[in-house]
Amino acid sequence: MANANPTGVVIPSVDGRSSTSALGRAVVADALRGVDPVGARGAEASTDWRHDYLVHFRRLVEAGLPSREAALSIAQDGLASLHERMRYRGKPDGDEEPLAAALTPGGPDLATVTVTGQGEAERELVVPYRGHRLTGGELDRQLDRWVAAGVMERSCAEALRTVAANPDWLSLPERRVVVLGAGAEMGPLRALLRWGADVVAVDLPRPAIWQRLTGLAERYAGRLHLPATGDERGADLLHDLGRVAGWIEGLDGRLVLGNYVYADGALNVRVAMAVDALTVRLRERRPDLALAFLATPTDVFVVPDDAVDEANRRYAEAAGIGRFRRPLRVVSAGRLLTRNYPPGLYPGINDSLVPQQGPNYALAKRLQRWRAAEARAAGGAVSFAVAPATRTRSVVKNRLLAAAFAGAHRFGIEIFDPATSNTLMAALLVHDLNTERPAHEHPWQDEAWAAAHGGLWRQPYSARSALGIAVLMGMVNSG
Repeated sequence: MANANPTGVVIPSVDGRSSTSALGRAVVADALRGVDPVGARGAEASTDWRHDYLVHFRRLVEAGLPSREAALSIAQDGLASLHERMRYRGKPDGDEEPLAAALTPGGPDLATVTVTGQGEAERELVVPYRGHRLTGGELDRQLDRWVAAGVMERSCAEALRTVAANPDWLSLPERRVVVLGAGAEMGPLRALLRWGADVVAVDLPRPAIWQRLTGLAERYAGRLHLPATGDERGADLLHDLGRVAGWIEGLDGRLVLGNYVYADGALNVRVAMAVDALTVRLRERRPDLALAFLATPTDVFVVPDDAVDEANRRYAEAAGIGRFRRPLRVVSAGRLLTRNYPPGLYPGINDSLVPQQGPNYALAKRLQRWRAAEARAAGGAVSFAVAPATRTRSVVKNRLLAAAFAGAHRFGIEIFDPATSNTLMAALLVHDLNTERPAHEHPWQDEAWAAAHGGLWRQPYSARSALGIAVLMGMVNSG
């Protein structure tokens, strides 16, 4: 029996079948066409997108570097292409419709179930780290160590110190944070509930998810609001977007829409686009809506001059594995342990795309960056943070990535535990909702500010040229 057509928000069909490669090529070409027509033609001509996307996703960043206008043009045109191309199918035997059809309500309105916590709110910033609970001076010293090791930018440490010095911010009074992908390991839900915040949770209608989340809510001090249909908790963003939009529109208070969704493969693009369609609708209906995003460090970013200088200083020192750099480069025909950045070229471009994560992951994460840039340029409130590589279940189930994580410390890369990452990222969200971010001339500077990249920006070697060695070392360590 043939597989039924997928329903909900779907990848558009080309010659009768959906193709994420065709979508990726077309979207990247559309995004580039206005500022880099040669790059656009190159993307369109790709015959091996699974491999070639690495070049074209880097080009999206390079083409936007000359000016703010170029970067925003790429973001706006990429988003417009996705919204024009993505489709919605209501039934397996139904036709594909424009994406806007996903926002048509189907069925009764969602009800709200509220769980009020019984715990006492944490009144200071506490960061779990390697079996310790860092506060006060201990946290301050660890932030210094992370900065000295090149694991996070100094602006990130200063933002976290500001939150620690203002613990009354933690509960986010007069705000409600809508956590899309509420069960995600990298999401802020647990930390926000510990701090006594008002949280709106959206995730799939699966009992195991909601039993865990309501258990957290009861244990901690915040309030958790969740959608319900009769006795069922949760809602499906892919298939029930109209009802979710209507439910969120009707919530009281100043809302923050936090995007923490994730899925594997093509499903990641589909759910990311469902969230973006929801974002567009809610911004139309609620102009005061704030947006929150987490970016992956395994992407392409423009980085500050001092990151380039530090990486090149470490390259010159040739410490650790660098002592074997020459023979490794000879036997690999120059592919292993290449410089992270050309010396003297500012700002630098850090290309840490990981082929194992694939073009669908890259597209889903890039569209979030585009939306953050577009919303910020339109005057909206946006919290955007580059999060460190983290041992989430979704990552370490890939054996190669798990091995690379185990060997990453040999290159000065710190891989974080989820409890540490999600607390730090939740604290950065609190910071952004309570302060004005610095005004920057170019979107890349907004993305680089307060980044906690885990060391990828300041290590001496480009990520892909070190990946194979990290995998081997990780296998030896775990063996």
